[in-house]
Amino acid sequence: MVTTEPARRAKWHRLGKATLLAALALVLVGVPTDIIANPVFSREVPVRWWEYPVLAATVLLTWSWFAIQAPPPQERESRRPLAGVVLSVFAVGCPVCNKLVLLALGTSGALGIWAPVQPFLALISIGLLGAAVAQRWRRRDCDGDRCGVPEVSQPATPRQ
Repeated sequence: MVTTEPARRAKWHRLGKATLLAALALVLVGVPTDIIANPVFSREVPVRWWEYPVLAATVLLTWSWFAIQAPPPQERESRRPLAGVVLSVFAVGCPVCNKLVLLALGTSGALGIWAPVQPFLALISIGLLGAAVAQRWRRRDCDGDRCGVPEVSQPATPRQ
């Protein structure tokens, strides 16, 4: 398997982009939810143990989605892992720090209704991201040389 220089550069560009966007997901999910401690945001409810693995899975799956070779242009769809990342923000956020939840449910509703639902939101978020990665993997841009699938040659037809 011979890799050309432009293909190698494209691969490293794709992996660099994936790393940058995964870091962005880490910041966009971790900082406002105060899982990553910072002076701007605070939490009324301490970070729960399961929020760290959800944040890590969100970052890893975001990186994976961007690291996989995109499908050929004729098969591309506009589906992105954005819904899973946004849902993970709601899943790992402080239940009483979310103004929308407080407005809709009040403080007791945020703790009594929203907080118990958050682990399920986390599972849905990880499921959406996992499905996006799996779909991208199945539809990636492959040919016989790049994916390791041997090319099937057509049998020679006898001359008449």
